[in-house]
Amino acid sequence: MPARTGRPPKISRADIVTAAHRVIEEDGVASLTMRRLAREVGSTAMALYHHVRDKEELLLLLLDDYAAGHARPAEEELPGEPRERVVAVATAMREALAGCPWIVDVLRADDLLSVGGLWYPEKIIDAALAAGLAMEDAVSAYRIIWHYTAGEIGARAAAAGRRAEGGSTYRERVFAELDADAFPRLAEVGPRWAELTARDTYDRGLRALVAGLLP
Repeated sequence: MPARTGRPPKISRADIVTAAHRVIEEDGVASLTMRRLAREVGSTAMALYHHVRDKEELLLLLLDDYAAGHARPAEEELPGEPRERVVAVATAMREALAGCPWIVDVLRADDLLSVGGLWYPEKIIDAALAAGLAMEDAVSAYRIIWHYTAGEIGARAAAAGRRAEGGSTYRERVFAELDADAFPRLAEVGPRWAELTARDTYDRGLRALVAGLLP
């Protein structure tokens, strides 16, 4: 007589969100499929569709869950001066996203977003308006700051992953053997290239951007 398998275990949206975060942390957002997620929660893909319509809705849940779990600066903690306010909000945005770089990849597609995460563009655009920019220019300023921040997070995450693999990189080997006649400046700095380019220059770059964007 065949063994009875019984009903699949009951699952909740919270179970699904937790398992989805686990899949992404282990193998990246590209590996997150309904079939893979079903295996993680010990259920079937069909059972998941009772809770989430598709992968897009699942990603929205993850974005909202992540946004809800990260405290933002209180209004009274933000500087009153517009330029410093932009710097403070952009820095908080970077800190919130740096620990979860896959979210940056999702947001850069300019489709999915968390309503909770809209606090950052709201505050940056408001500060840009207070500095004297027109609305169109304020939005452009935010977008420039966002692309700078997203690019910096992505580059640092990629570099950290490469360093975790160990061994020298192709770039390090190239810089170690540069022709000093063809590239005198780069050859001079070559031995320190990895050290210098690993420095955190986000604040310096952000302030330069803000100084150029805001009157």
